[in-house]
Amino acid sequence: MKPRCAVLDDYQGVALASGDWGSLAGRVDVRVLREHLTDRDTLIAAVQDCEILVVMRERTPVDAALLDRLPRLRLLVTSGMRNASVDVAAARARGVTVCGTASSPAPPTELTWALLLGLARHVPAEARALREGGPWQSTVGADLAGRTLGLVGLGKIGARVAAIGLAFGMHVRAWSPNLTEERAAEHGVRLARDKRELLAGSDFVSLHMVLSDRTRGLLGEPELRAMRPHAYLVNTSRAGLVDGDALLRALREGWIAGAGLDVYETEPLPADDPLRSLPNVLALPHLGYVTEGNYARYFGQAVEDIDAFLKGAPVRELG
Repeated sequence: MKPRCAVLDDYQGVALASGDWGSLAGRVDVRVLREHLTDRDTLIAAVQDCEILVVMRERTPVDAALLDRLPRLRLLVTSGMRNASVDVAAARARGVTVCGTASSPAPPTELTWALLLGLARHVPAEARALREGGPWQSTVGADLAGRTLGLVGLGKIGARVAAIGLAFGMHVRAWSPNLTEERAAEHGVRLARDKRELLAGSDFVSLHMVLSDRTRGLLGEPELRAMRPHAYLVNTSRAGLVDGDALLRALREGWIAGAGLDVYETEPLPADDPLRSLPNVLALPHLGYVTEGNYARYFGQAVEDIDAFLKGAPVRELG
């Protein structure tokens, strides 16, 4: 029998059009699941006959308990070369090969600026008022030129965000635990002495750190209280970098002016989550990586990963 492959969480229904799946015709039976299956038993029932799974980012966690209930699984392909919700060690221990794909830093960089600009110029409120016949001009936007952009993290994405901030005429500062003055200077950025200095001196703060045990809760109540009341926080990295309860208090009590968010502890975000309704939150459904180009990389290389595995020479293995 041909191996069976399930592509999970294809929200937009574009997975098959984003890669050359025809090259696997006759060798693999491929099916797509568009709905996110939060119930584990339902998920297992849907894919337990599969030897291959293709997962998108952290949409569906693949841990040891799930792997134990999928004994037929032999290949797991994830978009990107890092997926915190996949237990790679557990997969390898069970004889499951885990492969990744390329991912571009450009899309999350661009979305970071979409959120930042949307907050600064009150785009959602003004667009809604125009559409609904509300007041003609009801807000006053914040300038970017001459203001300070604080970056928590200056890696591949953070450095790109910095370059755009400089192009807008902003003063750009950065901090991370291992960031040096020399590296910051390479990107035309000033190094903040510590996290508190960065937060207290910035008009806009954008997070660009990998989530780990060391960085979880990097911004808690003391850090959020250190920010300026007119400052905005943008997070397109990982929700766990910020203490969620402290962020809600900051937004409700006015410690900061607002937040632009694209990442959440639970995704999809529950319908009753307060982040959906707070007036000073510009929230998007984790669109940072969702572009035509990135999807072509993800699914195009997923096909390559499957083809190489079937030929006995896996590529882009993780672990």
